[in-house]
Amino acid sequence: MGRRPVKVLLLMVVLAFAAAGIAWLTLFEVHGPSSGKVLVDVPRGASTRRIGQLLADAGVLRSRWQFIAVRLLRPRTRLQAGEYAFSKADTPWHIFDRLTTGDVYYYELLVPEGANLFDIGASLERLGLMKKEDFLETARNPAVVKELLAGLAPEAPSLEGFLFPATYRLTRSTPADKLARDMIGQFRKVYTSLGGQTPVLQTVTLASLVEKESAVPAERPVVASVYANRVARNMKLDCDPTAIYAALLENRWRGTIYRSDLDSTNPYNTYKVPGLPPGPIANPGRQALEAALHPATTSYLFFVAKADGSGGHNFSEDLAHHQTAVAQYRRGHEKAVTPQPASAAPGRGRSHSRK
Repeated sequence: MGRRPVKVLLLMVVLAFAAAGIAWLTLFEVHGPSSGKVLVDVPRGASTRRIGQLLADAGVLRSRWQFIAVRLLRPRTRLQAGEYAFSKADTPWHIFDRLTTGDVYYYELLVPEGANLFDIGASLERLGLMKKEDFLETARNPAVVKELLAGLAPEAPSLEGFLFPATYRLTRSTPADKLARDMIGQFRKVYTSLGGQTPVLQTVTLASLVEKESAVPAERPVVASVYANRVARNMKLDCDPTAIYAALLENRWRGTIYRSDLDSTNPYNTYKVPGLPPGPIANPGRQALEAALHPATTSYLFFVAKADGSGGHNFSEDLAHHQTAVAQYRRGHEKAVTPQPASAAPGRGRSHSRK
């Protein structure tokens, strides 16, 4: 073999190795963000060039051409829109794989027991997923309420009370009605497992009061019995959290219950309107729902918080004994001019009947 063919062969080998090196750098080079987690939002309908540029700008890829090269080898593969999280170095090939499988980033929305629509909307806004007002508009839309609460309580004034407390995973593109549907689906499962009874709206409304007024699980059936007994006698419930909710609905809640709040004629204010409010004031958990479904059998009509800070209550059958319990409570807080107001919403009420 002459020298010339040998040189050509060597050149071909060098070129082959160079091509392999370039291919490796293009498809299998490990690269990633310099620090922390990077989120890349891939818009629906974005071109391969656009996606590659977004990944390169975020430091996920060294160059957009790496992503384009993978696309040339996989021309028929469908890429899925969404927000993707990148926290470690990876190859262009695997990154492309993640976009084909829709391995999008999920946010966790924690809805604690006793949270109301305003709390949930605020949490969604803090996560940057949607504006609070957009969520409230959906949750109070009569058409949405009628559709999502069909078979439960389509007559409810809003979705309040039926958005079951739990942790939910959602993406940036999850719409408010889809989230609400998932939360109501969880409510249906729990309510059915408890042997849920009708009328559902009244039961859930009672459960929401129990949830806001009772921090001690063992007392919840007793608290439920107090409200059930007062409803049966057509007495006003005198429930602090309902006055707070009425103020929230009218956008006048100031963090403390004022006399004007107690005097409000809003139908949710049980200091003025006897019986249960028109709908729930919060989203009750399993124990509160169970207590509303099965209240304890008592003759109690009053309760007031114990002064020991335990979260428990003293229950009374008549006003005289209740006034004695209130005096005990006040002596335990003698430094205060008046009993402390209910805690600012959102959150659990102070478990204190003012009557």
